[in-house]
Amino acid sequence: MEINLGSLPFDIDFHPSDSLVATGLINGYLLLYRYAAETEPQRLVKVRAHKESCRATRFIHKGCAIVTGSPDCSILGTDVETGAKIAHLQNAHAAPINRIINLTEATIASGDDAGCVKIWDTRQQSCCNTFEVHEEYISDLTFASDSMRLLATSGDGTLSVCSVRSNKVQAQSEFCEDEPLSVVIMKNGRKVVCGTQTGTLLLYSWGFFKDCSDRFVDLSPNPVDALLKYDEDRVITGSCNGLISLVGILPNRIIQPIAEHSDYPVERLAFSHDKKLLGSISHDNVLKLWDMDELLQGSSTVTRNETAASGSDSGSDGDGMDVDSDLSNTSRGTKTKNNGKASSSSFGSFFAEL
Repeated sequence: MEINLGSLPFDIDFHPSDSLVATGLINGYLLLYRYAAETEPQRLVKVRAHKESCRATRFIHKGCAIVTGSPDCSILGTDVETGAKIAHLQNAHAAPINRIINLTEATIASGDDAGCVKIWDTRQQSCCNTFEVHEEYISDLTFASDSMRLLATSGDGTLSVCSVRSNKVQAQSEFCEDEPLSVVIMKNGRKVVCGTQTGTLLLYSWGFFKDCSDRFVDLSPNPVDALLKYDEDRVITGSCNGLISLVGILPNRIIQPIAEHSDYPVERLAFSHDKKLLGSISHDNVLKLWDMDELLQGSSTVTRNETAASGSDSGSDGDGMDVDSDLSNTSRGTKTKNNGKASSSSFGSFFAEL
């Protein structure tokens, strides 16, 4: 299933319980579609969310609203039913916003081009914390809900771990020449996997974030812009050459390429709420919805024995958090990101009070 968006997309997100998919475009528009098997997708909403590009898109409040972030430094809340603007925080960040993710039902996190990460608490109607640990753009964010820790990758060549409970930076990796672009948590929280500019996957052991514990180079030299966790042992990668691959983690191997979006870089990947569809966007201005059953035919070659073998490696590092005491500046990477890129009423009041 393909949807011609008419312009370059930067982010994609699926509704948490319904057959809806949203995407933000380079021209500032937010698009919302309803999809169904064997029928053409129906566009429900098309609104000009931002004057500049719409880089980040996320459903919040159980799918009642969509938040978007932009290089204009603002965060916008849009009602899913009507497409109406319900909140607009014009100066959410001091620099262009690059990523937004959900943390809990009442909190989101946003990251900008200056390396700043902010946590927004809708219950307190305020920005509850700011982490300024990075020196370059935030390339990706992910959240460990069990330990309430937020992980960020940055163009400065590092990975950081911030505690949402204590509002402290708990760890930061050493500078890595393999600039991290994407991040997921695997192996029941024991491993962190980063996709990089060189195509290498960096594996960090939880609690030991100073340096990676393993490198997987088989996807090189194509940058891995997008990572999507399929299960605890497998991750889906989106590369700069347009290939979408299923990759095993510990043991590390390319199980198989499962799709080719186009000849252009895969910008983002996302699952539908029931995980039956995989969504991908690229620079060809097309949103593609892939049937996961069809994609994974013949890919079930990861045996139970392989999975068991991988578990022994990942569990050997312990469960404790290694709080890095040295958070001083080191030499950083210089790449910068391309700048192309509850109820509605309660959400609105949250922003209005800021």
